[in-house]
Amino acid sequence: MPSTTTSGGAILRDATSRYRKARREEDGAHGAYDAETKRAGAAPRAEVNVSRDSAPADIAAVLGVEPGTEVAVRARKMFQDDQLVQLADTYIPVDVAEAAGIEQVDTGVGGIISRMAEAGFAQAEVTEDVSQIEADADQAAALGVQAGDKLLQIIHTGRTDAGRAVEVTRHILGPNWTLRFSVPVA
Repeated sequence: MPSTTTSGGAILRDATSRYRKARREEDGAHGAYDAETKRAGAAPRAEVNVSRDSAPADIAAVLGVEPGTEVAVRARKMFQDDQLVQLADTYIPVDVAEAAGIEQVDTGVGGIISRMAEAGFAQAEVTEDVSQIEADADQAAALGVQAGDKLLQIIHTGRTDAGRAVEVTRHILGPNWTLRFSVPVA
């Protein structure tokens, strides 16, 4: 099994295994970020705001709803020890959020993916598109970089066996991340 740590305390975001139940619930973790930050030897913390809002057009397209449709939104600021390292906004169809009971700040061991699975909306496939974006003024101020600096953006889409998108998360990563992708070659 490959190493789960990196040098310098960087958080290892291992796309190969981070969404497996055993990994996201490891040692009582409340989701993948919580588990991987603890594995890096740091203390995870998140400031979470849960609301309902209109789905932006790009998110609505992925969720298969009309732009402006009301969705549950989980806006998070994620910290490694006391350093803000990630901004993440998650958009969830209201029927899924209500059934899974995830319109609360603390969603328990395993986080929203575990609650969705318990409610019959198990994510069978996850797609993550990684791109670079230029930090806007708010992102730069929050993450301690300069406006215009390059940041990594990950658009995460979780789909059920039937192909329904039940979650779209826009992750904006600040400093101190290592991304790992591992694919069998044989």
